[in-house]
Amino acid sequence: MSKDVSKRDKLTIYWMVGIKVLRGIFIKLTLKQSRGLLFVGKKASISHRKSISVGKNVKFEDYSEVHGLSKNGLQFGDNVTIGRYTTIRPSSYYGVGKIGFGLQMGENSSIGPFGFVGCSGKIVIGKNVMIGPRVSLFAENHNFSDKSESIKEQGVNNKGITIEDDVWIGSGVVILDGVTIGSGSVVGAGTIITKDIPKQAVVYDKRDKVIKER
Repeated sequence: MSKDVSKRDKLTIYWMVGIKVLRGIFIKLTLKQSRGLLFVGKKASISHRKSISVGKNVKFEDYSEVHGLSKNGLQFGDNVTIGRYTTIRPSSYYGVGKIGFGLQMGENSSIGPFGFVGCSGKIVIGKNVMIGPRVSLFAENHNFSDKSESIKEQGVNNKGITIEDDVWIGSGVVILDGVTIGSGSVVGAGTIITKDIPKQAVVYDKRDKVIKER
């Protein structure tokens, strides 16, 4: 801990962390697999836990919602952080319709506050990936080619999303189905990603345009 943190502030931090560890101890007993410490914030919702695997020092922050119902489960590597109010949802809350594929998230990666991860299609997030606040990932698209049927009745298709290692995604980015973001890339705030991003690229407008390489 930083030497600039006062003793009083240190005690507050230790108290808050200790409560999260205690919550984590009880949650760990109900998961498919877990290693090391698990930190669970207040009013975090973690459902269908037998489909969820966590590594060491995984953090589910306050009010996060992790819905485990999925074909392949949710897998979180060591030192993963899921931010406050972030939702991870592969399937309907009520089990209606097809069961989604799930999520795989590599070590040292994080999702900032107020994120949304719709992993009905498979989502793979690599190692050392930083995802900022209010980022949304949608691994499905609605079918709408048949004009004689409602869009809702035509169902969805899933290609999945892959974010490779060492990627930084800024605040408010939207990533749509079928996209791969190459390793070492930077995606600027507010960008809408609809097609693949090459490795080591810097993208920061709303038309997926690669402005330059790192």
